Amino acid sequence: MRLDGKVVLITGAGSGIGAASARYMAELGASVTLAGIPAQGVDEVAAELAGRGAKTLAIPVDVTVDSQVKAAVVHTVEVFGRLDIVVANAGIQRHNTDVDLFEMEEEEWERTQDVNLRGVFRTCKHGLAQMIKQGDGGAIVIVSSITALQGRTPNVSYMTAKTGLLGLNRHIAVHYGDKGIRSNAVCPGALERTPDWDEHPDPDGRRQTMLSATPLGRLGTPEDIAPWIAFLASDDAGFATGGHYVVDGGITIT
Repeated sequence: MRLDGKVVLITGAGSGIGAASARYMAELGASVTLAGIPAQGVDEVAAELAGRGAKTLAIPVDVTVDSQVKAAVVHTVEVFGRLDIVVANAGIQRHNTDVDLFEMEEEEWERTQDVNLRGVFRTCKHGLAQMIKQGDGGAIVIVSSITALQGRTPNVSYMTAKTGLLGLNRHIAVHYGDKGIRSNAVCPGALERTPDWDEHPDPDGRRQTMLSATPLGRLGTPEDIAPWIAFLASDDAGFATGGHYVVDGGITIT
């Protein structure tokens, strides 16, 4: 599997799955735009990859701001000449406040939705526009979650947003397949370190609960997820579209 000549834009690329995917895809030969906030994260990962000889571009992007997402696509094309792959990864998980639906304030609900659902919508929208303009296809990979497939998490806005991403994924696959554009979703399981880990009320307790429910006997890492994202974005997965792929150590089958 190679990504030579491919140009990739990854949101949420300053840490976690986004950073791991940037490293993996750059190693496979892709030119990579790392988009995300804070700027320090994407700058550091881009500098690391450039030090290894990769072609990279770091852009501070808040996916809740449509103009910033659009500008990231435009800047990517200005620097690299095109856009072949979009990895819509940026997300938040507000462990301590995204709970208790019956008393949740709308503002709290919307904070997660604006990043995890509408942020992916904005990313896919502007990525699609560029791919259609180019006229030679492309690939989108959306990072959802196993929470989209079950109801266990107390983080109700997070779960609802991640579930919505599976519908968005299917829509793109059906309606843009005739333009050579594929879309697939990855559903990671419990990772050793989740988004917004420091906000979790009991991170060690969460870890033990998830660990005991995972048949493989360990929690995942961003590096476990990155190869799946790279594969689905590659030409080797050229007949795969509209699917969601669970990478969770077996936790959803218990």
